[in-house]
Amino acid sequence: MPPTEFRRPTPAQDETPYATALDAHARRDTLNLMVPGHGATTDGLAAELAEFCGERALAMDIPPLIDGIDVGPASPLVQATRLAAHAWGARRTWFLANGASQANRMATLAVASLGMGGTVVAQRSAHSSFIDGVLIGDLTPRFVLPSIDQDRGINHGVTAEALDAELRAARADRAEVAAVYIISPSYFGAVADIPALARVAHEHGVPLIVDGAWGSHFGFHPELPESPTRLGADLTVSSTHKLGGSLTQSAMLHLSDGPYADALEPLLERAYMLTQSTSASALLLGSLDVARHALTQGTDAIGATIAHLSAFRERLRADGRFPIISDGFGAFPDIVAHDPLRVSIDVASTGLTGHRVRDLLGSEFGIFLEISTVHAIVVFVGPGKLPDLTRLERALGAIADRAAAASDATAAAAAEHGAPLAIPELPSPGPLSMRPRSAYFARHETVDAAEAIGRISADSLAAYPPGIPNVIPGEEITAATVGFLQAVAASPIGYVRGALDAAVSRFRVVARSDDDGV
Repeated sequence: MPPTEFRRPTPAQDETPYATALDAHARRDTLNLMVPGHGATTDGLAAELAEFCGERALAMDIPPLIDGIDVGPASPLVQATRLAAHAWGARRTWFLANGASQANRMATLAVASLGMGGTVVAQRSAHSSFIDGVLIGDLTPRFVLPSIDQDRGINHGVTAEALDAELRAARADRAEVAAVYIISPSYFGAVADIPALARVAHEHGVPLIVDGAWGSHFGFHPELPESPTRLGADLTVSSTHKLGGSLTQSAMLHLSDGPYADALEPLLERAYMLTQSTSASALLLGSLDVARHALTQGTDAIGATIAHLSAFRERLRADGRFPIISDGFGAFPDIVAHDPLRVSIDVASTGLTGHRVRDLLGSEFGIFLEISTVHAIVVFVGPGKLPDLTRLERALGAIADRAAAASDATAAAAAEHGAPLAIPELPSPGPLSMRPRSAYFARHETVDAAEAIGRISADSLAAYPPGIPNVIPGEEITAATVGFLQAVAASPIGYVRGALDAAVSRFRVVARSDDDGV
């Protein structure tokens, strides 16, 4: 489909109302006797800050509630959010200054107040900010395990069949489900079947929340997957700064015009008031307006990036030492597409872990990557970018050549500093014996690992890889879970997020007198 046919034009998508208003204000001759303390000038102590981030950044760093910028129902800020809603196919969009973590908390707070129930059915590999929302909203989670690439320590998504089975099980248990929460795309670019998952959720009478944090660019080119907002998702979490091009910490939450929109919209507005800073950064919000404009106008540039990365994949395939992980996505029934703006690379041929390769790329070659696992690294490229990927190819080749030329002694030394090891089998979580919120805020005590078995966890712990929470507040700690966490912690392949110490020798558990059940 040619780009001219693909674009979804609206008369004002070529405008940036909020960013333009900020720029106009910055160009005025003003006397700022208000916060922030730098006064939008380089005078006095602000000279250091101006040297750090630039005079223009200071001039545009203004507080909220200024006429002509963000005051009133037709303000430039409101206009910008309406343009964003249209661009992503939403009924309404919120601009967020506290990241996609804020969007996750808003979503969980809203569904907790729908009056449909206190249970949420969620993908087990949910982001920690979703668990935060579960705690704040006093929800009870029921989890669906994603598919796992055991060889590489990667978790993907869930199928519509697995979701349907869990929702049926919840009904059989007389659990009142308020919503479904899934993740698409994954860190590694795996895209779930959103239309099928939305159909299942709606058949069971609940809204679908999609954590699309890593897919804010979806829907802006015919070779990109479609935005979940146009595929049946009721709420879509968008970490716009990741691959959408806005400044770090800026994000959006999209509400689709679906069967639950009327009920969700006022609840989301109230959740927004609870979670958004009262001093939201104009620079962050303005960057969202600019990123939306760039994405809507940049179809050809996005296409050039896709072609650039496609050629990079072909060169890696021809090299033969660095398999493209997405080439094997067809083996997983939950994956229906992949994000072409990231390249997941198996680096096992180097004889080092992905973590070690990532470290070497940064320290020796000045190449910095977002993610690594025991066997893999992931390359992210923003839309419209054409980075020098031959530099990465040469660096990977140098690392691989070094490994191939190493003697047995050198190889043994390398093993001590990151050689790939087997990933322990993922244990099943223990039973949920206490509401997560109650467990998290209960009186707790710290005990040795052996004493923690059978106790109720006050913390959320997740071993990386594969990054799935092994225990959350309220769940019983099992012997298998303790063994798994300690095995991962003792190896060079990962770490345990949330652990009290690196060896996972101690656990924080609910005091027995506060163990009052779910």
